Amino acid sequence: MLPLLLKYFPELSPEQRARFERFGEAFAAWNAQVNLVSRKDIEHLAERHVLHALGIAKVIAFKPGTRIVDVGTGGGLPLLPLAILYTECTFHGIDGIGKKVRAVQEMIVELGLENVTAEQVRSEDHRSKYDFVISRAVTRLPEFVRATKHLVKPGGTNDLR
Repeated sequence: MLPLLLKYFPELSPEQRARFERFGEAFAAWNAQVNLVSRKDIEHLAERHVLHALGIAKVIAFKPGTRIVDVGTGGGLPLLPLAILYTECTFHGIDGIGKKVRAVQEMIVELGLENVTAEQVRSEDHRSKYDFVISRAVTRLPEFVRATKHLVKPGGTNDLR
């Protein structure tokens, strides 16, 4: 995984590089138990999932202290790769499927990530406010914006209005 990531993110620190390597191993192990992504797709984790998750980093540079929620985090994508990349930001993943959230919580511990949490809750029942709401493959965009607008903090912006 690392050679491909370094092609697009050559500035990764040694600690980030080590965490991405451990992430690949941990994700594969949990995927065998919980089916976080298609079992046929796990061999393409770097290019189809991790790079896809990090794509936002090429468009938005999250400032230190930024609070980000990943709605429908599933197996922790894009949550965990972004938390590895942006160590000075706070991430929170929410999902309604308990077994996937537990896998993400265990990977957070395995990776030693202190800037990220995960919780089993539906987005409409979650009440915290964030600077950014992110997601991957949850629903159609207009429905997603309606269902998550209550998560954007007062004074925040919704670039998808």
